[in-house]
Amino acid sequence: MTMVTQAAVLEDATNASPGPRRPFFPRKKKRIPGRSVAILLFLTMCALFFCVPLYVVVVTSFKTMDQIREGAIFSLPHVWTLEAWDHAWNKACSGINCNGLKVGFWNSVLILFPSLILSIALSIVTGYALALWNVRWANAFLFLLFICAFVPFQVIMYPLIRITAAIGIYGTLWGIAVVHAVLAMPVLTLIFRNYYKDIPQEIMRAAIIDSGSFWRIFIEIILPMSGNILIVVLILQITSIWNDYLIGVTFGGLGTQPMTVILANLITVSTGVVAYNDNMAAALLTAIPPLVIYFLVGKFFVQGITAGAIKG
Repeated sequence: MTMVTQAAVLEDATNASPGPRRPFFPRKKKRIPGRSVAILLFLTMCALFFCVPLYVVVVTSFKTMDQIREGAIFSLPHVWTLEAWDHAWNKACSGINCNGLKVGFWNSVLILFPSLILSIALSIVTGYALALWNVRWANAFLFLLFICAFVPFQVIMYPLIRITAAIGIYGTLWGIAVVHAVLAMPVLTLIFRNYYKDIPQEIMRAAIIDSGSFWRIFIEIILPMSGNILIVVLILQITSIWNDYLIGVTFGGLGTQPMTVILANLITVSTGVVAYNDNMAAALLTAIPPLVIYFLVGKFFVQGITAGAIKG
């Protein structure tokens, strides 16, 4: 193409009239429905209802008593100190004992592990048998479990006291652990039974044809499939046992009280000037262990629920 031709093409393109433009319509802003605003406000109020007291507890636990006396409960500490945490753990007085929360912490640990082992071991085997094997009187047993799962603890508290006293474990750590295991078994058995009920019968038939016994099928087939449900049950049981107060105060002795009972005594039995920073630190120390467990395995807890671990 010559220079003259290129110049002519450029001139024609410059003189060409532009095509018709599309009319401009301003984009409408989306309105937020009134229902969404109401829900958002409600959720915000719920969040503040829980977060504001938690904030006060946390910042107060790091303050000195001099700053607490100023009355500014929402202010940050002038000097961040762990003195209240150390005192609550090692030296806080609950009644006649001034050994802090550490004694109650180890008592709670020694209650937790036997109770978990007993309740889960018995419930998982019972749920497996009721769901996948032809157990005689299974329906009657399930109905009995359903009734027991909803009987209030206060109804059977006195009989349990008499039974544990008769066998010599009342007021001991083992007594508290056994009571926790017994009370948890009906609900846990129903959870395991409902979970195993969805396992296809073809798997069981193939396992039985392959000369699988009751325990062999359970150990080699059923137990490896139970990861999700076990995580769900573990978190439910750890939270229930660790946060329990009534069973601990009813069945615990002077040296076998769990952490929650010692925390309550520390707050209610104090005399003289109330050390609010010690009380707040003690409350946080008691709440930390189940929170740590949940943060470590919380993802698997959600997976277990979505996989159908808890069903009606």
